[in-house]
Amino acid sequence: MAGEAVGLLLRFGRGYASAVRLATLVPICAIALFRAPAEHLASTAVVVGVAAVWTCGFAWWLRAGRGSALVPFDVVVLLGLFSSSFWTDAVEDRNTGWLRLLVTFACVTYQWHTSTAVGGAAAIAAGGGAVALLMAAGAWGVDASLVTGTMWAVPAAALSRAAWTLVRHAAKRADLMAAEALRARGEALVAAAVRAEEREQVNSLHDTAATTLLMVGTGQVSSDAGWLAPQARRDLGRLRSVGGRAPEEADLVDLLRADLAVTHLTVDFDGPERLPLPFGVARTITDAAGEALTNVRRHSGTTRATVRLRGDARALRLDIADQGRGFSPHDVPGTRRGVRESIRGRMESVGGTATIASAVGEGTQVRLEWRAADE
Repeated sequence: MAGEAVGLLLRFGRGYASAVRLATLVPICAIALFRAPAEHLASTAVVVGVAAVWTCGFAWWLRAGRGSALVPFDVVVLLGLFSSSFWTDAVEDRNTGWLRLLVTFACVTYQWHTSTAVGGAAAIAAGGGAVALLMAAGAWGVDASLVTGTMWAVPAAALSRAAWTLVRHAAKRADLMAAEALRARGEALVAAAVRAEEREQVNSLHDTAATTLLMVGTGQVSSDAGWLAPQARRDLGRLRSVGGRAPEEADLVDLLRADLAVTHLTVDFDGPERLPLPFGVARTITDAAGEALTNVRRHSGTTRATVRLRGDARALRLDIADQGRGFSPHDVPGTRRGVRESIRGRMESVGGTATIASAVGEGTQVRLEWRAADE
């Protein structure tokens, strides 16, 4: 099956062959009529008319993609036109040049829309047959150049085939390069998707079960706390859902409210009643906000936070702020995933940004911003 470049080249070859045959028809016919003596003008005009009608029909069929099947008939018609020289005395009048041009352009353009075997056979049959007819009509004795000039149709066809072969070889190479680039791009997309899923699984583990276990292990939460078992079930459900099927759209406000209900913080939420977004975007923003609130609970020394949501489905801003002890962002170790991956990394994965402003004793503000990509 031909690739895109080869397919385009084949269509170009048919179209260009058709255009060349038609473009050269008018001057060729004019030469025939101009060089014909008065006593042979009528008979020459009849032959020219046949040549014009057939060439136009052949060019139309060729442009429609079906003309290649008519190549044998085209050869027969061309040889029939050459045989008219017995009737029009074209050899005696030395008026065979227009017939030579018809055959030469036909032999050259055959190479652009046929196989090598078909194009070569057609060129040899048309060019060789034309020479044979001229010889039979006594052209060699009248003017040898009438014969030798016609002989050039076959070498011209060979040169045309060589050039076309080089161009087609380049088209095949272009198709191979395009296919290789497409394959490499597909592999890169698959690898990126796998890495993104693995990163989200790690982030989810960090934000859910790992955080809950760490709080119990460090004594921040008593192992018999009433909310611990429901929280563990929620963490397990969240981990199971990663990578599963999801709806196309979700309400960011609903997702935020559901997460705020289990933060074990007193949260002042201010936002619109609804804000529908693509599910992946809404879930990612919610998860990033959830990690920011987890950090408030674990590190800020306060149990209160404010969450402000502004914007619409094209662009939004979500601010999470607390008046806790604050911290120096520059002092956070590079090995800590919470800010780097669970907040900033998540927002970057959907084309958003996360900025964190904090200082010791001055609380912390996390700003999540997202804007829909321009279509």
